[in-house]
Amino acid sequence: MQVAKAGGAVAMYSAMGSLGLLGSPAGAAAVLPPPAELEMTKRGGRKIVILGAGIAGMTAAYEMAKIGYDCVILEARSRPGGRNWTIRRGDTVTEVGGAKQTARFDEGEYFNPGPARIPQHHITMDYCKELGVALEVFGNVNEAAYYYSENAGPLSGRKIPKRAAKADMRGFTSELLAKAINKNALDLPLSQNDKEKLLIYLQREGDLNADLFYKGSGRRGYKVLPGGGETPGEQEDPYNISAIIQSGFGNSFSSEYSLDQQMMMFQPVGGMDQIGRALAKKVGSVIRYQAVVQQIKQNGSGVTVSYKDAAGAVQEVEGEYCICTIPLSVLKDIPADFSKEMAAAIAKVHYAETGKIGFQFRRRFWEEDENIFSGMTTTNMDINQIWYPSSGYLGRKGIVVGYYNFGEQAVKLGDMTLAGREEYALKQGAKIHHQFYKEFETSFSIAWHKTPYNLGGWASYSSEDRKTIYPTLNKPDGRIYLAGEHMSYLTGWMAGAFESARLVVNHIHERVMTQ
Repeated sequence: MQVAKAGGAVAMYSAMGSLGLLGSPAGAAAVLPPPAELEMTKRGGRKIVILGAGIAGMTAAYEMAKIGYDCVILEARSRPGGRNWTIRRGDTVTEVGGAKQTARFDEGEYFNPGPARIPQHHITMDYCKELGVALEVFGNVNEAAYYYSENAGPLSGRKIPKRAAKADMRGFTSELLAKAINKNALDLPLSQNDKEKLLIYLQREGDLNADLFYKGSGRRGYKVLPGGGETPGEQEDPYNISAIIQSGFGNSFSSEYSLDQQMMMFQPVGGMDQIGRALAKKVGSVIRYQAVVQQIKQNGSGVTVSYKDAAGAVQEVEGEYCICTIPLSVLKDIPADFSKEMAAAIAKVHYAETGKIGFQFRRRFWEEDENIFSGMTTTNMDINQIWYPSSGYLGRKGIVVGYYNFGEQAVKLGDMTLAGREEYALKQGAKIHHQFYKEFETSFSIAWHKTPYNLGGWASYSSEDRKTIYPTLNKPDGRIYLAGEHMSYLTGWMAGAFESARLVVNHIHERVMTQ
């Protein structure tokens, strides 16, 4: 609709064609390509230079190839995917500063240091289907995992099953609200019928007794589980209301049912990089690996990009347009013919500090000893989160994410030595799982603010940034277009890269067709 308003029916038809939105009539043997594609065939392919073979860069090349464009992708690394990355045995990474590590995981084990889950409503799911990437369930929320906090009242230093914390918090708050309704203490225009129905809801939501008191519930777990014969089970008593409030666990509940943090999410079978690999199979012939961009120049008729190849020689490539997907944290230091306004906007974007560590354990103690199958434990310690694997259930070994942290916590651990990160995460994790040290075999850690060609996790915009610099970044700067997760409202998600690339493809195609 927006394209039609701006450019009319021809531009709209062109945009729909480039995104594959023009379907064939049922039963039709063949259909002619849309006018936009016929026009491209008459003119010959247009040369597009794409910087970066991450999800956005490869998606742009993939979509543009469908409508006849000639693309070349310059990728600084020796692999495709960018942050869409999976670490396996033998993989080697050298951080900014020189710290080098080689993965010693067993064959078949892997660790996703970047994207690790896909919400059901993201366009990433559509691309997985189109590219033939097999998916499996990612258990994002598991009530069998724990909350663990320090310096947070009477429950400090105790691992509390999430199901127990949630049951008690909801039970006590439901009790308080039910009592307020009975005493007409609510400043709300509720009829008597409204109050009666709300009380019924609160009784069920909080599992309250008939007298509207919360006295515990089977929802929170059992001392002895119900079983066969004469084994009805023995329930545990609830925590004290003050203790559960002081713990602060309730502040974490909302994040677990936000739109992008659904209980059931998905992951590619065999590692997140299956998506990048599938895209690379489609466009791999146009990717020039180990091509480190040195300068971006443009004039009224095209763009010239100079880069160093694997041998260190400086090369040049030219195109009519350039799609730049290089993270802005890196792009800001590359000489380029950007306008002053665009250069200033690029320089102002902050990238999130974040880090992860993958621990390989010799046995799956979280499953065998504690019946935790997927999900994550949440803590206020520096490790922030522990993730349990959503594959390989009941197997012999497994890889657990020993920390996934952000901001100051990520910088603190990321600036440690590799051995220091490992020991720090093991020590904190052992407070929750005493088996950590005994079962530990090897680790691999990533500090994204120290990872070459990224220098950060994802673009982090303030509300003010969205009003001031973000509109500038979304406009073409001459013949250069920016794309990537940083050019979306889905920063940090692969869907942001996919959607941004599709938009840029449309904008360039519309511009070409109206020349």
